[in-house]
Amino acid sequence: MTQLDPVIRSFYRDRYVEDDRLVVRGHGRLEFLRTQELLRRWLPPASVVLDVGGATGVHARWLAADGHQVTLVDPVPEHVEQAATIGTFAAEEGDARALRQGDASVDVTLLLGPLYHLVDAADRARALAEAVRVTRPGGVVVAAGINRYGGLLEAGSNGTLTEERLPLFLDAFASGSIDGTNGFTVAYFHHAEELATELTTAGLTDVEVLGIEGPASNILENAAPDAIETLLPAAVLLARQVESDPKLQAASPHFLAHGRVSD
Repeated sequence: MTQLDPVIRSFYRDRYVEDDRLVVRGHGRLEFLRTQELLRRWLPPASVVLDVGGATGVHARWLAADGHQVTLVDPVPEHVEQAATIGTFAAEEGDARALRQGDASVDVTLLLGPLYHLVDAADRARALAEAVRVTRPGGVVVAAGINRYGGLLEAGSNGTLTEERLPLFLDAFASGSIDGTNGFTVAYFHHAEELATELTTAGLTDVEVLGIEGPASNILENAAPDAIETLLPAAVLLARQVESDPKLQAASPHFLAHGRVSD
């Protein structure tokens, strides 16, 4: 098995509570609802789903409840152990770049995290090639990416952007990558058209990239906890209206792309 970058493993094991991100914070709640909405739009009923990089099962749980047969794969052993306790889907340790699943063995492959932890373009290409390999002809591959402007938008909205910190974001604009020394972990940030090109180059057809959270994301992130429920419906509606608008896609912290495996 290809080894997980130790900086990434340490981040998720020691510094980051994965379950909290999508169920507690305002931005995470919005991301979760919109990801759920888009996956339900794209996935055929009762699919065999491979959730690569599925962490502790935040999406595998509801996908299984929706009637899909789900196998979660994650490189962090602690995530797999926690996910396995849920009991409604399979969970195993693995790497997006070297999946153990057979050719054309699933209907849908999800990459809802791996691409933004693979800084090297060749590694992202390997992960996408593996997703295409294990997905049957006519099946769907879905991949998430972090918007290259996301960190700047967040810092400018929560008061942490200063002249001194600005070079951190400008450097990320130039390379797309960060090294994990400034609060987040090792990561790669995409432009929307770049993510589309990576999926198309992997051989997927009918590729579409949408903004997940929309322009209201940072409003929810900085809102008082008791205001989140009131703000969420409007934020979801706004995100839905501008999800494919190229002028506003970059207002979303994350992108979700999907494509079809050629018959």
